[in-house]
This record gives sequence, structure tokens and C-alpha cells, in this order.
Amino acid sequence: MNNKIKINFVDFWGDFNKCDNFITRALSKKYEVAISDNPDYLFFGTFGYRHLNYNCVKIMFIGENIAPDFNLCDYALGFDFIQFGDRYMRLPLYCTYESFASLAQTRLPSDEALIDRKFCSMVVSNNRHASPHRERFFKLLSEYKQVDSGGRLWNNVGGPVANKLEFVSQYKFNIAFENSAVHGYTTEKIMEPMAVNTLPLYWGNPLVCKDFNAASFVNVNDFASMEDAVQHIVDLDNDDSKYLQMIKAPKVLDENIINWEERLLDFLSNIIEKPIEEARYLAPFGVQKLYREELLAYDILSRRLKVKKIVAAYDKLRKKIRG
Repeated sequence: MNNKIKINFVDFWGDFNKCDNFITRALSKKYEVAISDNPDYLFFGTFGYRHLNYNCVKIMFIGENIAPDFNLCDYALGFDFIQFGDRYMRLPLYCTYESFASLAQTRLPSDEALIDRKFCSMVVSNNRHASPHRERFFKLLSEYKQVDSGGRLWNNVGGPVANKLEFVSQYKFNIAFENSAVHGYTTEKIMEPMAVNTLPLYWGNPLVCKDFNAASFVNVNDFASMEDAVQHIVDLDNDDSKYLQMIKAPKVLDENIINWEERLLDFLSNIIEKPIEEARYLAPFGVQKLYREELLAYDILSRRLKVKKIVAAYDKLRKKIRG
């Protein structure tokens, strides 16, 4: 078996490091990894369509609230609880965060230190494309006590905080709402407060208890109304024993998920150790091929039109400035 593999990454988020990331680190335990413009294996995200220009084995990674499209990829890694032979592995994005490993630890500060903290925090960058539930809950809970908002959205602490985890650790509670409630879609929002011994106030994935112990967070989904959820939080804030019981509860009941990197390497090894042609599932003919070609044509056309619009707008502005 040849331990040298050529890979590449496209359509990931802006600051994604294609040379050093959770995929390359997992693969490097077994293979000599080379980043290549002519890869045998392409990993692609959900931030564009450049992957359509590649003709190789394609592995889709999903960090957003969308389902994998197996008409575009041979294999996928994502949030959904689905089975699709050897073509899919569930890998929520939060697993790849450095702080996730700390959930397996049991060391806690003293009871006094856990109780003697400010009330509640929230760190949200923007509210675009998000459910209105988060804003409504923030305002409802703020009627009881101030919720300190340390993100760019609804900031009331003098500006965005530099270190989210350090900020969140100073509070008993943290509003940890997803932007949408999608089955399987659990992000770092619930995990990060847990990592610093803060109780998450969660809304989102209806199946979140498949990932995290229901006794270790407040699941706003479980209440008949947001007002009922707020009243429960008020009760917890005034009952130290119940609050400490929740903080001390195990966060992850199935600790095998902590070993996600081993499972990822097994999943990818199964792909890599097949002959290339056997590893490919995408149909090179038929409507599936047409589907990909139409998407590629749309992407090329939209980018060209965007460039034309930018050039036209610039020319118009330049003429206005010059009179």
C-alpha cells in the first residue's frame, strides 16, 4: 500500500488552514499527506462550488444546517443521523474544537466558585438567517436579570469580548441557541459553556440528547413556552443545590464520541485503501452528471455577472468623483 496521498480542500470557511486542520492531523497519523492542485481526494465544504471543477474522489464536510448531497460527493461528513453504507460518517463540527476533549474530565472548581458568579452571558455575532426565538428569549430572560451580551449582536458590555470561553466562564448560565432547529444539527454553542463549567440554556436540535446528557443543560425545547423556560431558570438561579447537581452531571454519556479522531481515520482509510475507481460513487453519465454541470454553469455565470456589476458600479462612481 502506498502511504503517500494527494489531497486538497476547497469551499471551506475563510480562515480554514488547508495544511493544518482536523482532517490533515488525523490522516497524518497513517499517511504522508501532500496538498496538491491535482488531488486524488478532494475535501470540500459548503461555501461555494469550486469543487465542481475537480474530477477525483470527493468528500463533503458539512458544518452548517444542511444535509449532504450525494449527487455532488462520493462521501460525506456531517450532522445528520443517517446511514448510507460506507459513504457517510456523522461528525458534528463541535467535535473538532480543542475544548471538546475537556468534557470527558471530571475536575470542577469548588461549589462556592461555581455559585459565586454573574448571572448569564451570551455571545452572538449576528442574527442573519436566524430564528427569532433567540432574540425573544434574550429579552425575556433580561427582564429577570441583565444578560451580558459579549458578541457584536446586542452588545452591552462595552464591545465584543476577546476570548469567548474566558468570558462565558464568569457566568452561571449561557444562552446557547442555534440559528435553527434541525434534527442532528448541534454546534459548538452547547459544548463551549460546558467546557468552562457554565450551564447552557439550549434551543435547537430536537435530538440534542443523543449527543449530550439531558441532565447537564436546560433544554428550552422541552418547555411549553419560553416563559416557562425562563421561570425554570429563575428557580435554578435561586436553588444552589439543583444548579450544582446539573453542573456536576456528566456531559457526554457515550464517551466513544470523544475518540472521534480514531473513527474519522478509520472512515477515511476505508476510502483511501480502495483502488481509486472503486472509491468513486458519482455517476459519470445521466441526469446526475447533468445536475452537476448545470450547477457549475450557474456558478460560473453568477460570478461573471457579479464581476461585471462591480466593474460597472466602480466606473459609475469614478465618473461621479471626477465630475
